[in-house]
Formats: sequence, C-alpha cells, structure tokens
Amino acid sequence: MDATPFSTVLRTESHDQHHEANHSTFMSDMLGGALGIDAYRRYTAQLWFVYRALEDGWDALAGDPVAGPFVQPELARVPELARDLDFLHGGTGWRATAAPLPATAAYAARIAQCARDWPAGYVAHHYTRYLGDLSGGQVVRGTAEKTWGFDRKGDGVRFYVFERVANPAAYKRGYRRLLDELPVDDLEKKRIVEECHRAFAYNVAVFRELEGADPLSA
Repeated sequence: MDATPFSTVLRTESHDQHHEANHSTFMSDMLGGALGIDAYRRYTAQLWFVYRALEDGWDALAGDPVAGPFVQPELARVPELARDLDFLHGGTGWRATAAPLPATAAYAARIAQCARDWPAGYVAHHYTRYLGDLSGGQVVRGTAEKTWGFDRKGDGVRFYVFERVANPAAYKRGYRRLLDELPVDDLEKKRIVEECHRAFAYNVAVFRELEGADPLSA
C-alpha cells in the first residue's frame, strides 16, 4: 500500500470504529458499573459463539501460507470462555439453552465463511479479536474483577488471562510483524482493511443488540 507497516495501516484505518466499539452504550454502561453481572454474563455468552467460529477453523487453516502463521494454540479462548460461563451460570446447564443474538450469528457466520473461503479475510477477524484481547481486553478484566469480586486470574475472567503468553508486549510485537509480513499484494491488503471495518461493525451490532436483549434469552 505504501512504506507504512501494514500493522500500522490496520490500526490507523480502524481507529474510529475501534473507538466506537469500545465506547458503545452497552460497554460504557457495563464497565461503568451501571449494569449488573447479568450483562457481563450475557456478553460472555455471545463471545463464546464468536470464538467458536474463530477456532473451529484452525485445523483447516494451519497450513495456509496467509492465515496459518496466526493459528497459535496459546491464543485459544473457547475453553476459557466455557469455564467462565460454567462459573457465571453455576454449572454447565447454560450449554443447553445458549443462543446467539442475530448480530452474533451473522458475525460468526462471516468468520466461518472467511475461514473457509478467504484466509486473508479471516486474518482481519483474528486481528480485531485476539490483539484486542491482549490489549484493551485487560481493561474489561480489571473492571470485572473489581465490580463483581472475581478472583484475579480466576473463574469469571479466565477469558482475559493468557497463561501461555509469558510476555504480552513481546507477543504483540511478534503478532504485528506477522501482519507486516503477510504474503499478499496491495489490493489484498486493502480488502483486509475493509474486512477489519466489517468486523468492527459486527461488534457494534452485537453491542446494540445486547443493550436491548432480554436477559432470560441472551
């Protein structure tokens, strides 16, 4: 695209949407303490569907020259999300009734489509989720610990604890190098940027639906 590292392009091009997602009414109210633990429980359940879509495609993508380098087991979040949800619901019964919101279902379907048909597009979704979890996601973790009395690194916030990532700062630098070294041309990079925009739009849509979701059905 130009001499600017691609990781920088992604960050700057998605800055406004990233800000919008982080400062949605739902996230602001949840992190500000205006919503109870049920909001956090509902939010965590929606993440479970998103990360299942992200990680179900790992085996097929592991050998792909574009997406393969991003398939890193130390990032896996589905087991941690399930453990958090078991804790938040007092058992495993939530698995029988859990359902994605329409926006979550659309988001997960898009991730699965990219994993199947467009590895570079999958990278866009991988980037918006995992790099965010290692960065701003830690704010959510800290707030949850303080607001609802979760033990640090314990059940309820395990999704945000990357026990297999010893040095998050160094890990993120390595991740950005992978982005900078993506074996794709400039046109494909532009398409990845566009998919990043789409990923953030999906996130905002999920937050908007969570604002009005019936707590007994989401």
